[in-house]
Order: sequence, then C-alpha cells, then structure tokens
Amino acid sequence: MNNSPVNATTSTDILSSAFLLGNIGAPFVIGLAVGYFAKKMLRLALFFGGAAIVLLFITEYYGFTHMPDEQLQSAATAATGIAQPFRGSLMERLSHISSKGVSAGAGFFVGLKIG
Repeated sequence: MNNSPVNATTSTDILSSAFLLGNIGAPFVIGLAVGYFAKKMLRLALFFGGAAIVLLFITEYYGFTHMPDEQLQSAATAATGIAQPFRGSLMERLSHISSKGVSAGAGFFVGLKIG
C-alpha cells in the first residue's frame, strides 16, 4: 500500500495558473490586440475611402470629372470582395493559437468592440 500523498497540482489541472495563462489568457490578449488593430485600421481605411469619394463628388460638381453611380457601386463591391478573404484567413489563424480557438476568437471580438 502506498501512503504517499497525492500531488494536487498535476499537469492536467485545468485550474492551475500555468494552464490558464498559457491556454486562455495569452491567446485572449493576442486576439484582443488583433481585434483592436483591425478595427482601427478599418476605421482609417473607411476615413480615407470616404475622403476620396467626397473629393470625387467635389470634382464632379465643378465639372472636372464624371463618375456614374454604377461605377462607384462596382468599386465599392470590388473593395468589399477584396476584404472578404482577409477576414476569413484572420479568423482561421486566430483559431489555431489555442487548442479550441475560443479564447483568441473571444479576445478578437472584444478588441473589435473596444477599438
């Protein structure tokens, strides 16, 4: 009979600080940083895109250029089409950081919310 005490902190202890920090905390912070950055860059891109459109409207008002609405809509559709694969690859990459990808994904969406 073995009377030695059982070690309470085993490598499979999911409540240990090492497990929580490595598998939940760090991926969450990485996802948070990526989400915050993504939202700031999206806002910046929308700002410059909006400024370009306003400049087109101004030049059209003064007779320098002419852009039909269909061309403007097709340019916007093309821009959103370019962004779609990036969004998918970003979320796929974040899902590989932790074992289930939930922590990094949750951090990403929190980063989007606060960004």
